[in-house]
Amino acid sequence: MKVPYLFIYNISCYCCILLWVAVMTVSINAYSQIPPNYEGKPFIDPSFSPQSQVIPGRVELAFYDLGGEGVAYHDTTQENEGSALNRTEGHWRPGVSADIAFFRENEGVDITYTKDWADFNHPNQVDPKVNQLYIGWQEDGEWTNYTVDVKVPGKYKIITVYGNRDNSSELWLNNEFATQLHLPIDTGNWHNWTQATIGEVVLPHPGLNLLTLKYNNGANLAYLDFVLIEELK
Repeated sequence: MKVPYLFIYNISCYCCILLWVAVMTVSINAYSQIPPNYEGKPFIDPSFSPQSQVIPGRVELAFYDLGGEGVAYHDTTQENEGSALNRTEGHWRPGVSADIAFFRENEGVDITYTKDWADFNHPNQVDPKVNQLYIGWQEDGEWTNYTVDVKVPGKYKIITVYGNRDNSSELWLNNEFATQLHLPIDTGNWHNWTQATIGEVVLPHPGLNLLTLKYNNGANLAYLDFVLIEELK
């Protein structure tokens, strides 16, 4: 019996697709250092972060992974205290969108944004961006996870913009301790901002990696800039 040519063609195409999917899966997995039991997913939002955050580059701390309490983050309270504050009189500033004022309102990490009357009504050593999202109300033992795409393996310095004082933060890489972070200047107030290099870290593997920021009471933190010092060969 002759097998119809169209049938053979369709089967061949199907096999090619399966082979391509298998190759791509192996390729992606080969370049992923994400711990296999990790259930979180990158925060992807067309308005804010359309893809995994990239290193070298800026990791916005408000863009922690999806997955909820105990997976993507740990916070000592269930309420997003920043969003709750912005529901009160005077805190949702004119011209600020609800997407910013109530960013990730239904999650536990406490996020708000820089405001004219709180953050820019006095001299800062370094001004943050207008409407910069940041994590505040930090308490001992809290943490957030970030799936990042390391484009260049290497040694990096880490720069941040922060308010107040050192909070003994640590950066972990794929569930292993990577480096201690130190905020060198006490600015004297949660809304007095400065910029500083706060540590160095080696990111040895390209592709997707899991960063965990472990922090304690003491600071408002906006982002981490990873600036390449030396590329690994």
